[in-house]
Amino acid sequence: MLRILAAFVALAFAALAFASPAFADAPKKLLLVYSDPDGHPAGTHEYQAGVRALAEVLKSRRDVEVTLSRAEGNWKDGPELVGRSDAVLLFVSEGAKWLSADAKRLAAFRDLAKRGGGLGVLHWSMGTKEAAPVEAFANLFGACHGGPDRKYQVIEKAEVIVADPKHPAAAGIKDFTVREEFYYKLKRTKLDPGVKPLLEAKIDGEREMVAWTWDRPEGGRSFGFTGLHFHDNWKRDEYRRLVSHAMLWTLKLKAE
Repeated sequence: MLRILAAFVALAFAALAFASPAFADAPKKLLLVYSDPDGHPAGTHEYQAGVRALAEVLKSRRDVEVTLSRAEGNWKDGPELVGRSDAVLLFVSEGAKWLSADAKRLAAFRDLAKRGGGLGVLHWSMGTKEAAPVEAFANLFGACHGGPDRKYQVIEKAEVIVADPKHPAAAGIKDFTVREEFYYKLKRTKLDPGVKPLLEAKIDGEREMVAWTWDRPEGGRSFGFTGLHFHDNWKRDEYRRLVSHAMLWTLKLKAE
């Protein structure tokens, strides 16, 4: 009897030894949230096509499980999806307002931040026409394009400078020129001065932050990029590298 028991225990430990690497190598879960078209001309604010482009870039990563979710109506499944994710990227219309429009939704994103999850935001997803949602959004994502005094401009040949070339999200990216609508003069979180410019663009003779990273005080990471008004810019190597590398960084994974 004792021999049978000892054999059973040995088999159990062996099974555990074989199983543990599988658990250790479980892929990180990245949720890409997009919204319906918002009335902008075709080729701009292409939210669904944009997240699909990013998913295509990341499809070879075995350490990342990508899920796309359409934020339709009340987005009832949203809080649960956020709760199961390690990082979330927003590509939605007037996202700062959208985030605060539902208490359960905002609570889910705050819970994600508290457990060290990653947060990313693109273009109008960081936006709000009203000032009220700015603070809650900036305290999660690091910065916000919000309020009646928000600044934005279409620039035919914007000079973009890599402000933090040693950051993992900037790997392989050099200064470049692009046609883009950039948001600038962003409102930054007052919780922590650690928001760092990743890219800057020359606008009206000044260098303005248009992409940033933030190592949040609780241990999580946030990233934002004010560009991607024009969908064609997803074809640019700089853009694909920037967004994919940045989201991998929020997941605390290395870019290949």
